[in-house]
Amino acid sequence: MNDPSTILESQDVAAPTSGTIIDIDDLSFSYDLGKTNTLRNISLDIPAGKVTAFIGPSGCGKSTLIRCLNRMNDLVDTAKVTSGKISIMGQDIHAPDVDAIELRKHVGMVFQKYNPFPKSIYENVAYGLRVQGIKKKSILDQAVEESLQKSALWSEVKDRLNTSALGLSGGQQQRLCIARTIAVKPQIVLMDEPCSALDPIATARIEELIAELQQDFTIVIVTHNMQQATRVSDRTAFFYLGELVEYDDTQAIFGNPSKKQTEDYVSGRFG
Repeated sequence: MNDPSTILESQDVAAPTSGTIIDIDDLSFSYDLGKTNTLRNISLDIPAGKVTAFIGPSGCGKSTLIRCLNRMNDLVDTAKVTSGKISIMGQDIHAPDVDAIELRKHVGMVFQKYNPFPKSIYENVAYGLRVQGIKKKSILDQAVEESLQKSALWSEVKDRLNTSALGLSGGQQQRLCIARTIAVKPQIVLMDEPCSALDPIATARIEELIAELQQDFTIVIVTHNMQQATRVSDRTAFFYLGELVEYDDTQAIFGNPSKKQTEDYVSGRFG
């Protein structure tokens, strides 16, 4: 087993292919220095090599939780974990010796609104590698092609890699953002409503892509679309008002939930 004190220090750490990769233990989180908790006593284990969906009505805390997993909430001055902890591959991600920037190399994120840089398609994908100090063109070329292949975009852009990424369609831009995320080879990919700004055809492409990426990455997705959760995820967590109501295999959550509140939500009675 890897030494927890060093597990997030190397980009070449092999992610587990089974068992728990993210352990959230009694986590409470606040945006106002602890005056009120947006998340309250959340505990769940996220399995490696699977797709886990977070569902629930707006304001239930699911996007806040996914942003806790790579410490994006650190960018909010008044945000703080008020109790509990998050461990990734055995390492407490809030331990003093864990650097948030290093953590994000292992825990990549795709946002709700596609956000390519105002650069070429090639430079968007190569950006993270260049930041890591990789300059050799052959390495960058290979990484760009592999990432675009994995994001199902290569055949559409291979002849215009040096043109602006902003000229791509919305669905293509989101797939480019996925390529940019996976180019640095994270172990975990977080997706915060990646299809909410896309049309049904582009959404279907992203869902197909998630199924393919699952072969190489652990994926956590926030979605308002319950049908999408049933299509893409292995496990589903249902949140309400900052609390975890139920967490189980996706088929159980939608077919035979154990909590009435979950049943009411997935059947459309509220939310």
